[in-house]
Amino acid sequence: MSPNIQTWQQALPHGITLSCRACGDKGRPVLMFLHGFPEAAFVWDELLVHFARPENGGYRCVAPNLRGYERSSAPAEVKDYRAKFLVQDIVALIDAECDGQPLAALVAHDWGGAVAWNVANQHPDRMRQLVIINSPHPAPFLKAMQSDPAQQAASAYMSFLVQPHAAAQLSANGFAQLLGFLRGDDDQLSGAHSLAAKAAPWLTPEVEERYKFVWSQGLDGGLNYYRASPLRPVTATEDLISDMVLPAEILRIDVPTLVLWAQDDIALRPCLTEGLDQHVPDLTLVPIDNATHWVVHEQPARVISEISRFLKHPGQ
Repeated sequence: MSPNIQTWQQALPHGITLSCRACGDKGRPVLMFLHGFPEAAFVWDELLVHFARPENGGYRCVAPNLRGYERSSAPAEVKDYRAKFLVQDIVALIDAECDGQPLAALVAHDWGGAVAWNVANQHPDRMRQLVIINSPHPAPFLKAMQSDPAQQAASAYMSFLVQPHAAAQLSANGFAQLLGFLRGDDDQLSGAHSLAAKAAPWLTPEVEERYKFVWSQGLDGGLNYYRASPLRPVTATEDLISDMVLPAEILRIDVPTLVLWAQDDIALRPCLTEGLDQHVPDLTLVPIDNATHWVVHEQPARVISEISRFLKHPGQ
């Protein structure tokens, strides 16, 4: 762990505790970072250290482990992972960190982004800017789930993750399937048993061990995000979305928003950014070539550069 990273357990008023990582002094403008599945707060460490430096803004940078992850509270019931409760956690953490001021920006990836879209929609006063990294806004995601065969196929792994046996299967053989997923093997989260390893230079033995530690705390919390969400592919036994219509008022984002989209994401295709400006009027969309879903690991300097540019010049 970097000597600059602070860690603690943040108790929230509604009974949830989030294990948090931070860099920078309290009282400074706050950047908050939300991770995705099957990740944890540590994935943001390089960005926490960077943006806390005086020459890079001197921010207070905070990254919680979301509900269900690492040492954060992990309620057992699937219903406790509905969006309203995930939003409640982050709003309460903002209150604890910001002393009545809005975040300088909320930065989020994957499932953290799903939470962030909701926070920005429901509580735009809690942040000045929003940064989303490969996490679909609900409107284009629903459209793709209803009508785009390629994205439907790319999202098929979700049908495996909601199964009761998913945590046990993902934990088997030293978390081999999850490690395959990080290496970019799209079979690994479909229930397939191929263990062919692909090259992922960022996934060093040290990083692998950090992931295994997080996963050893339990996987069902992270899987419950999928189980609690109605936005998942149609199967032979379940169809939650064919006739779903989302109200316009839950789709609009009224804060300046930067969306970074790695173009080689095998699970979340670039089509998920189409039509986004209909719901996010102040949008800056930046495609990142030669990068996968794990772009924060693969190209941290590029991610930092794009966020830095946006923080100085929102909407440019």
